Amino acid sequence: MDINGALQSGRLAHLGLIRIKGPDAQSFLQGQVSNDTRRLAEGRAVLCAYSNPQGRVLAVLRLLPHSSGVLAVLPRELVAPTLERLRKFVLRAKVQLEDVSEEFAVVGEQAPAGGHAPAGDFKSATLTSAGLDVPAETGGYAERDGIGVARVAHDGNRCCVVGPAAHLSERGLAGDSLAARQIDTDWRLADIRAGLPQVYAATSELFVAQMLNLDLLDGISFTKGCYTGQEIIARTQHLGRIKRRMHRLALPAGSWNLGQALRLPDGRAGRLTELAQIGEQFESLAVLTRSEHAETDSAGAAQLAPVAATELPLPYAVTYS
Repeated sequence: MDINGALQSGRLAHLGLIRIKGPDAQSFLQGQVSNDTRRLAEGRAVLCAYSNPQGRVLAVLRLLPHSSGVLAVLPRELVAPTLERLRKFVLRAKVQLEDVSEEFAVVGEQAPAGGHAPAGDFKSATLTSAGLDVPAETGGYAERDGIGVARVAHDGNRCCVVGPAAHLSERGLAGDSLAARQIDTDWRLADIRAGLPQVYAATSELFVAQMLNLDLLDGISFTKGCYTGQEIIARTQHLGRIKRRMHRLALPAGSWNLGQALRLPDGRAGRLTELAQIGEQFESLAVLTRSEHAETDSAGAAQLAPVAATELPLPYAVTYS
């Protein structure tokens, strides 16, 4: 991988897309996800959790205000179950939900790692030559000719590009020439280093949104009103009952899997939520207990032998109150 080298671009094959369109698309989503979807009308990409009634996160979504309807970016393996569950709540809403993972593509464009680019400083010859604009602010969204560019919030060195696969291919962004150099692993490593959470099939419905640090990443609105899982998420926040948080770890060589339970030498225990291999080593994100609450870990990791993992810094402070 070349995450510390030149600018990278490639199709993110591990990500899929759900399109939500119709007159009630924004209001429908407002009652389903943790963030305020009115921000979409301001030209913003919206990070949020889609949770079950018990407040457990089913999927982490990045919502984009595309001209064809709101596009939800999420792991491809969760598209079908998320779509099926969302459809149960449509009722009389004037909204259509569809899997557009084949028709559309998700492309990642990222600069070398090592800090956050100031507003306006991210330059991409690839996007410029394709006639596309890069949003000046992190979290911003710009669109031209049906191709949307979202500058990834909390990590200003990256852009997520979405649009019809045929249009992206015509502009040299997601054609067959990129098939051999997809940057999925590098993108996931950048997510780890930015402390951006993700949920996959192995970890769906295991964590409340705050355990994934979404409250620290502007992924939850506590003023928007009711949505599925809101009561548990709000109670967790206001009663100060956050006993598990997501941390970044360096793991030794071994056989590691998403959702795997582990225990650290200091007594903290939890599960792996994201992984990227670098040579024989791994970087990861893991939801861990506080050491004094290790006995409350539902993964049963407190009974495991400790792992020689090293905690690595995140670009934001992790607090438990």
